[in-house]
Amino acid sequence: MTNTAFDLGGVIVATTLAFTEDASAPAGLAVDYDRYAEHCNWLIENGCRGVGPNGSLGEYSSLTDDERRKVVQTAVEAVDGRGLVIAGVHGIGWHQARHWAELAKEDGADGVLLLPPTIYRASDAEVIEHYTRVAEVGLPIMAYNNPFDTKVDLTPALLAEIAKIPEVVAVKEFSGDIRRVLEIRELTDLDVIAGADDLLFETLVDGAVGWFAGYPNAFPKEAVEIYTLVTEGKIAEALMLYKELVAVFRWDSRTEFVQAIKLSIDIAGQSFGGKTRPPRGPLSAENEAKVRADTEKALRYLASR
Repeated sequence: MTNTAFDLGGVIVATTLAFTEDASAPAGLAVDYDRYAEHCNWLIENGCRGVGPNGSLGEYSSLTDDERRKVVQTAVEAVDGRGLVIAGVHGIGWHQARHWAELAKEDGADGVLLLPPTIYRASDAEVIEHYTRVAEVGLPIMAYNNPFDTKVDLTPALLAEIAKIPEVVAVKEFSGDIRRVLEIRELTDLDVIAGADDLLFETLVDGAVGWFAGYPNAFPKEAVEIYTLVTEGKIAEALMLYKELVAVFRWDSRTEFVQAIKLSIDIAGQSFGGKTRPPRGPLSAENEAKVRADTEKALRYLASR
């Protein structure tokens, strides 16, 4: 069975979400849809292939149902056909994930990003049913392997079974095991998408076709440059740039990645990061100092080029 053709090449950004102070909103923070639209537009104008609303970086789990839907609608309107919108449709059970996939389809998303069941440590059979049921909606699916958060590992062997579902066309690989890339390509016809920013270079060199990314929220132009250099075979040039950014990229793989990336956006000063909703609080003073140092070091290098 051949998977549905769907090109996920390029840099698709798992977008952060702007909030504004509002005492009447959850935790005193209301979604700032205007700023979010501006951010999506800025990413596309800087060469990104698309945006990914309602991922973990978009704090989907802290949103109300109405907010979560409107975020996708805002992204679709802001991108306006200039790139892809790959909506996060994660849910504890397949019935919830399928609901979000149905709304994403109705609202114009091009595809969906789908974790296995969240919170519950599902068996292989339950994971396969999860993807099978959401596939019934008919949108292309990028499976998301994040065993750190879900406690479910989409191993290459399990992906070989999931890949039998035609709508599952790709996997965002975030296990941290670079050996997975070649093994997934050997066992399946899925496109492998780089998922960890601090393994981007290695993952692309091993044959990933795209990057579903966090730190391009702060450095979109440079992220696209790294991706383009690797795909054009200019490996040494790509590595030179990557080596200067990887220190800050490592925050994408840490517990405080949302706060860190939002702070880096604010330091870079070309878009808006801002606060996070609970359960995420402010960075500790120590971590804030480290993020600032790593971000400012990257900016100094970029300014010197």
